[in-house]
Amino acid sequence: MNSYKLKIITPEKTFFDGEVTQIVVRTSEGNAGFLAGHIDYVSNVVSGPLKVRVGEDKVYRTAAVSDGIIIVSGGDVTILPESAEWSDEIDLERAERAKNAAEERIKASKKSDSEFDMAQIKLKRALTRISVYNQTHTQQ
Repeated sequence: MNSYKLKIITPEKTFFDGEVTQIVVRTSEGNAGFLAGHIDYVSNVVSGPLKVRVGEDKVYRTAAVSDGIIIVSGGDVTILPESAEWSDEIDLERAERAKNAAEERIKASKKSDSEFDMAQIKLKRALTRISVYNQTHTQQ
């Protein structure tokens, strides 16, 4: 299987920069898979799992990514999420605490308040991390 260049860059760091043979990511249009030679493409990425296949290995490495964009250009893929974390690096207890804190902020804030919006973003991120952790740790 042919490989191509994948870069995943968050505001804090370059999360991944290497050759892959396939990725699957959740976009605003639904799950999208990419192989080498994919046509140019741009879409919003929504919070969810990102599956990365490196080499001929049949196993995917999974990450939790938050909202961002994906750009396929000239055969290379760049994903620019707000955050990314490999499933095996997710601290489940920390994610549960973040979920609970976000739910409390949502209950305490006003609907039009920017704090409410931020709490919703944090809740979505925590739920994604928990979901990705659970999916990858129950499959092993």
